[in-house]
Amino acid sequence: MAAAQDHQPRTEAQKHRIVVIGTGFAGIGMAVRLKQAGYHDFVVLERADDVGGTWRDNTYPGCRCDVPSHLYSFSFAPNPDWSSTFSPQPEIEAYLRKVTDGFRVRPHIRFGHAVESAHWQGDHWLIHTNQGDFTADLLLSGMGPLAEPSYPKLAGIESFEGDVFHSAQWNHDLDMSGRKVAVIGTGASAIQFVPAIQPDVEELHLFQRTPPWVMPRPDRKISGVEKAIYRRFPLVQKAVRAGIYWGRESLVLGFAKLPAIMKQGQKIAERHLQQQIRDPELRTKLTPEFTLGCKRVLISDDYYPAVAQPNVEVVTDPILEVTPTGIVTEDGVKHEVDTIIYGTGFRVTDLPVMDMLHGRDGRTLREVWAHGMEAHLGTAIAGFPNFFLLIGPNTGLGHSSMVFMIESQIAYILDAIRTMDANGLREVEVRPEVQREFVDGVRSSMRNTVWTRGGCTSWYLDAEGRNTTLWPSFTFRFRQLTRHFDRSQYLTR
Repeated sequence: MAAAQDHQPRTEAQKHRIVVIGTGFAGIGMAVRLKQAGYHDFVVLERADDVGGTWRDNTYPGCRCDVPSHLYSFSFAPNPDWSSTFSPQPEIEAYLRKVTDGFRVRPHIRFGHAVESAHWQGDHWLIHTNQGDFTADLLLSGMGPLAEPSYPKLAGIESFEGDVFHSAQWNHDLDMSGRKVAVIGTGASAIQFVPAIQPDVEELHLFQRTPPWVMPRPDRKISGVEKAIYRRFPLVQKAVRAGIYWGRESLVLGFAKLPAIMKQGQKIAERHLQQQIRDPELRTKLTPEFTLGCKRVLISDDYYPAVAQPNVEVVTDPILEVTPTGIVTEDGVKHEVDTIIYGTGFRVTDLPVMDMLHGRDGRTLREVWAHGMEAHLGTAIAGFPNFFLLIGPNTGLGHSSMVFMIESQIAYILDAIRTMDANGLREVEVRPEVQREFVDGVRSSMRNTVWTRGGCTSWYLDAEGRNTTLWPSFTFRFRQLTRHFDRSQYLTR
């Protein structure tokens, strides 16, 4: 009985045609395009007090994008003022605030509204938030996969007497000077904040399970002359963006079409490691045993020099337990530390939205996805009418900008809404057989990629070893597939 009551509004629900969840690139881009298309009866629910998504939350020292700046922005809102070719976190967060205000979508945002659950009620969505209820004809999720920190299970962690935090929830009140720090994880975040804090700490114990491949970062400052040209001649910046885009697309050949090509790129990474790490023993610890690209390819010019410093220890023995004053590894060594920083990434294949969302038959998305995440075009899910997911399954990239994928999905969703309006449709739900055909095609394309044949275990893979996160082809192919909403692929009412 209690479960049935949960489906009822707890307050007088606010009614809107469309509800969007999240204010990262996906949510803000969706809001802008909705408004430009003449749809004004929508709200964007955001749990925090400002926009930005992962670029608002990840403020750790050294945080920056590993996709070129000119490509990591909306096509409809170029930014001529990037300071460097790979933009730092504060600039990306500021860019999203500027887009939000410049396109006047802030009045549509409800800050401090954390979505607790959403239920399909037969002809509309009922959304419960911590600030009240909303109803919507269409529910659009912009909750990206890099939103909820992932924590490893460490025996004894509750007994630790020092400071503990995740890189996505950085403790800026903590002075790192003179600290004995344990960093757990060597992924994309760690290789950025380790060089930033290494000069300040007394000791840095870097607990590495699997070393990553690290490529040189071709970063440079963008001159004032370049910025002036981009402002005066926007087509020049557009051309630069196009050049970067097509250069990045060529990388798909190595990742997904001809994995043997990755061996050539791996030679660059090997040379980068040899040039920056002179100690043979340390170099061996930092050398991966898998093919470049199997895990996320990282770029940095300061990570290797940082871990080679005398106050840094790279620990490869597995963690046995945490004590009140340190970490004990399986070789019996106790590493005395007063601070533990998790650089352990996010819940990518275990999204919180899976528990919050209840579809046509009341089942949660977690129940529907019990054997792996799947969606048609990474956007529509059978059993969930009038619901579209941005940055859904198999839309992630290993080579280019997620903003391109997001804009492709936004265009598809807008065409779906226009199709509904033009044909008097109240409800659209992707046909199960259409979704099955798409997912089977993706899995077939994934078989010979470096992500599945490169000899590693990564966060790209789910518990059953399937790559449910990445798109196994060119991004222009994804844009072709999402260019038009095909009504025949959907059950309609």
